[in-house]
Amino acid sequence: MWAKLLGAMWRGSPKGVRRWGVWLTQPRFTVTAGAVVEDERGRVLLLHHVFRKGSRWGIPGGFLTKGEQAEDALRRELREEIGMEIESAELALTRTLAEPRQVEIIFRCRARSAALPKEKLSMEVDGAAWFARDSLPPELGRDQRHLIDTALAARANPRV
Repeated sequence: MWAKLLGAMWRGSPKGVRRWGVWLTQPRFTVTAGAVVEDERGRVLLLHHVFRKGSRWGIPGGFLTKGEQAEDALRRELREEIGMEIESAELALTRTLAEPRQVEIIFRCRARSAALPKEKLSMEVDGAAWFARDSLPPELGRDQRHLIDTALAARANPRV
């Protein structure tokens, strides 16, 4: 009985009240796009992030802006952070993180050129380098290694 009454009240409420109710009761989260970028030699691009905790090395990426598509956000972040263009981007995996409340969309990409900037382009990144998969920085976090392995394994086995 209470459910029917509450349902009728909800359906009869003005649209603005229903939107406010959804906004108030539903969880909020951020969405990011990241990439495992390879060059023609199969090396992986890692950026040395200014604001990242831990080793600071990690894959490139960033937050989506309102209404932005994930691949567009990734391309924008690469241009802003290190002036890089990619020739291809293929969805590799998505995952949710509980803390911070975040959805990550990870692409597997091919760089147009292996050339990296000679000077700092962004306040967010103070270094960029290509690494062979067997020579990743020892201080690279386990989570970042997992993202790289998973994204590249998905290329070899599309069901991953």
